[in-house]
Amino acid sequence: MTISVSTPHWDLDATLPPLMLANLSHLGLIKVVGEQGRSFIHGQVTTDISSLATDQWRWGAHCDPKGKMLASFRTFAIQDALFMLMPKDAIEVDLPQLQKYAVFSKATLSNASAEWTLLGVAGEQASQFVNKHFGDIQQELTLIENGAILKDAERFILVLTPDAAAALVAQSELSVFDASAWQALEIAAGYPNLAASHASQYVPQMCNLQAVNGISFNKGCYMGQETIARMKYRGGNKRALYILRGHTSLQITLASGLEIAMEDSFRRGGQIIEFVQRGNQVLLTAVLPNDTPNDTQLRFADDEQSHLTIQALPYSLDEA
Repeated sequence: MTISVSTPHWDLDATLPPLMLANLSHLGLIKVVGEQGRSFIHGQVTTDISSLATDQWRWGAHCDPKGKMLASFRTFAIQDALFMLMPKDAIEVDLPQLQKYAVFSKATLSNASAEWTLLGVAGEQASQFVNKHFGDIQQELTLIENGAILKDAERFILVLTPDAAAALVAQSELSVFDASAWQALEIAAGYPNLAASHASQYVPQMCNLQAVNGISFNKGCYMGQETIARMKYRGGNKRALYILRGHTSLQITLASGLEIAMEDSFRRGGQIIEFVQRGNQVLLTAVLPNDTPNDTQLRFADDEQSHLTIQALPYSLDEA
C-alpha cells in the first residue's frame, strides 16, 4: 500500500516543524534469517552483532577485502530476523556481495524492502506522537505488533507493515513529508548514508563511522578489518565527513565537484555523500581532507558564485 506524500513546504533555513512525519521511501531493508544468520553477518561487518541486544540498534558498515565500504547501515532484529537498513540503491550493490559468501553458511539473505514501510518522526512533538500511538517508547529498539520502532535521540524510525503504516497516516491526518526532509536531518546529524555510487571508495573512518559507534575494535575478524584497525592504531587516515551548507545556481548531484579555498585560489577536493537542495539552498555531507579548518570556504566546481561553509559536527572525532 502506497503512502501519499504531499510534500509540505519546508526550507532548509526554517525551524523544524513541531511534528514531522516523513516517508522514508529512499531506504530499504536487507533481511537475514537462518541458523547461522547472525554469526555470518557478524563475520562480515564492522558492528559487533553477537552483543546486539533485543532492545538495541547499531550503525555499521560492510566492507570489501581492502576495507572500503560497500554499504553503511543501521542494524537491528525483529524476532529471529536481523535487518540492515540502508539506502535502496546500496542494497543492489551490497546484497549480492553478502549472498556470495552466505552460500557457505546456514543463512538466507533477501531484499525485504517491499515487506515494510519506513516512516520517520521528528520535531519537538515526536515523542508525544509516538507514545500516543504505540505506548511509552524509551529503548533504542522497541518491538510492536506490526513491526519495530528505532529511537535515535529525539527522532524515531517506524518499521511497519504497509497496512499498519497506511492506517497510521490516515489516523494521524498529518501531511507526510517526502524523503528529502528526513535526509536533511540525517545530514545535520553527520550520519554516513552511503549511496551505491560511492561503494568501495571509503574506509569507514573516512565517513566518521567510529564517531557514531559503528565500528567495534574488540570483535573478531571481519571483512576489511586489517585496513580499518591499521587506520585506528597506526594512523594514516587523511579524510573525514563534514557537514556543508550554502547556495548554488546549479542543480547538484552526488557527482558534483567541490573546490576548497586555498589562499588566492580554489583547488579541487571533496566528494558529496548525501545532499538536499531547496532552490538555491543546499545542505550536504562531504568527505574532505580531515585537516580542513572549520572556517574554510568551499564552492561547487562548476559555479564560481556558489558558496559553502562548514557546519559543526554534533559529535567529536577525537579518539578516546
